[in-house]
Amino acid sequence: MSGSDSGPGPLDFLAGLFGGGKGNHALDETAWRAVMQLPLFDGLDASEQGRLRELAIQLLADKAFSGEGGAEVDDGMVTAIAAFAALPVLNLSYDWYKGWREIVIYPGEYAYDGEQMDAAGIVHQVHHVRSGEAMTGGPMVLSWQDVERCGQGAGFNVVIHEFAHKLDMNNGNANGRPPLHSGMNPDGWAHDFQTAYDDLSRHVAHGGIAINPYAAENPAEFFAVLSEYFFESPHVLQREYPAVYEQLVQFYRQDPLARLRHGTREA
Repeated sequence: MSGSDSGPGPLDFLAGLFGGGKGNHALDETAWRAVMQLPLFDGLDASEQGRLRELAIQLLADKAFSGEGGAEVDDGMVTAIAAFAALPVLNLSYDWYKGWREIVIYPGEYAYDGEQMDAAGIVHQVHHVRSGEAMTGGPMVLSWQDVERCGQGAGFNVVIHEFAHKLDMNNGNANGRPPLHSGMNPDGWAHDFQTAYDDLSRHVAHGGIAINPYAAENPAEFFAVLSEYFFESPHVLQREYPAVYEQLVQFYRQDPLARLRHGTREA
């Protein structure tokens, strides 16, 4: 997504500011009921909704939320964020989100001035706005204005995007290759993702693509953006890059398309 980045940023200093304060918000029941009505959660059965809620409560107990730039953080806001964040680890475990503490919320997109390394290893001075940021071992930053756009089934979810970066960082800096489960084929993952990445990069140059072109920024952003589509618009990802969709089915241990079809039959 435009303005999202997995590397260090101007908010690195926040990593040392919060010695404690975890669990400073509780799940808001009204907000929880409202977010469960979003298209993103269609098809979840009662058992899955129960696990999702437990994971959200774990996240609220484990992370310290704070506001910057005038944002006043309340239980409803953090409940929505926790619900979105819980979905990727629904069939994994909360352990994937351990090892860092803070989530900082801005009212909207925020300015970034600093250095950024390109795919060739060249460092550039950059100035742009971001909707989110995940720092290796450090805080996560989110734009509340962009969080409010999540869950609509439109291929956009800044929370899932940044938490996908955190999953990716479980074996070092984000590079588009999170730790794979036993039984997954690393060579198959690399082949399927590289093939799709190369294809998207070619299409970005010529326009007319169904996937957010920010995914072509680098392999880490490719994984994070395609994770957004996997949950928010699985039909688009399965149509455009079916091999990547199947890899993500194995990684996340979920099949959103099958869940949606089952939910439709049950309705």
